[in-house]
Amino acid sequence: MDLKSFAQAIQQIADEKGIPKEKILETIELALAAAYKRDYGQRGQIVRAKMDPDTGKVEMKQIKIVMDETMIKSEEEIQAEEEERARKLVEAAEGKAGDQEERKREEMVEAEKEGTEIAEDTEPKKIRFNEEKHMMIEEARKIKKDIKPGDELEFPLEYHEEYGRIAAQTAKQVIVQRIREAEREAVFDEFKSKEGELVSGLIQRIEGRNIFVDIGRTVGILIPEEQVPYERYRVGDRIKVLITLVEKNPKGPGVFLSRSHPRLLKKLFEIEVPEIASGTVEIKSVAREPGSRSKVAVLSHEEGIDPVGSLVGQRGVRVTTVINELGGEKIDVIEWSEDPAEFITHSLSPAKVLDVEINEKRKEARAVVPDEQLSLAIGKGGQNVRLAAKLTGWKIDVRSSKKPEESQVEEAPEEEKTPAVSTEGVREALAEVMGETKSEEKKKEPKTTDGKVETQKKKKTTKKTTKKEITEEKRAA
Repeated sequence: MDLKSFAQAIQQIADEKGIPKEKILETIELALAAAYKRDYGQRGQIVRAKMDPDTGKVEMKQIKIVMDETMIKSEEEIQAEEEERARKLVEAAEGKAGDQEERKREEMVEAEKEGTEIAEDTEPKKIRFNEEKHMMIEEARKIKKDIKPGDELEFPLEYHEEYGRIAAQTAKQVIVQRIREAEREAVFDEFKSKEGELVSGLIQRIEGRNIFVDIGRTVGILIPEEQVPYERYRVGDRIKVLITLVEKNPKGPGVFLSRSHPRLLKKLFEIEVPEIASGTVEIKSVAREPGSRSKVAVLSHEEGIDPVGSLVGQRGVRVTTVINELGGEKIDVIEWSEDPAEFITHSLSPAKVLDVEINEKRKEARAVVPDEQLSLAIGKGGQNVRLAAKLTGWKIDVRSSKKPEESQVEEAPEEEKTPAVSTEGVREALAEVMGETKSEEKKKEPKTTDGKVETQKKKKTTKKTTKKEITEEKRAA
């Protein structure tokens, strides 16, 4: 054996597959043991190979497990088991097996109704003794005095360098299968450690509404619920996604991705803002409505550092980069504060807040804003105050300074698991706006009931009638 080439081959496989060299060597040992057992071993025999990568020397050993009387089945138990197996085969052939299982289920239901406890067999299962892989403890203690039941004994086997074609195929199958399993395990471990992290990927294919993204050693799935509304995806596009969950599957790890998760926004800012990476600036909370608008609360741990300015960047360069990555999603960066009233005031920006009343026990707040800024504080469809509630964790009640007694409550959807939001004065503000609009329209448009339009129609009708009368008079004359 060319040990240098052998070592290089192992190293190459390890580098390409991302598998430790020890795992590959273990796979080769399993393949050698399988080939040896195929050509030279006995049925039921446990064969283990040990290979020295430095010298290339291979040792074959037979393994026997030490047993005592409590671990093996007696002759009577074996005979009873065989009779039971034969009976089941006969019943299956006669079609009675299904009826018997149904009877057993009925008996168990009746026993449960009567309050009868069905004891489970907690004793370890006994096994049938096999001389090729088992050894009684009395014989084992002649070889090793302090051995215990369940321990293993090793016996050297004669090593053979030549193997048949079938044995070689067996070894090949073992190597391929084990390396594939080791590769899946390595990929799973790699991406499991990346849960909650941001990765860049290439859209590989689109099946229905599911997007499959190539993220390196595996392909992740971006399900519809984790996509940004109205965002278009095309095969070949490179996108940044958040790894939300990694699960084990028979064909490899299942990696679930997200474009709508609030943490995605936080991770994008971590890339663009060095102050976050250094710990000078911290993102305390994020509230997001994907594809539409987001709010980010930031805090500075060092005097003289403006946290909001750090995220916005010179001439808005940093925040613009994040906005472009999210397809134009609007982002409000505000300063976090330990004082709930101050934090709520900041969270309702760009609206100006006159006063905030706090209820600590119920974690509710009432924010008073100028009458002309009520609609701005509430936002389109209540979006601004809804995001503010998510960001702060408080139930926020927005009221106008002119009409503090009038209000409307609007709560965030339950599935979002965010604090409830109440936006008072929404209907009144909208009613006033709509009322002004309608009054202007009424001035411009003619009335349709009891007004000029009907009068004009009547006049026209009168004129037509008059012409007819004149014509008739002329004919009569």
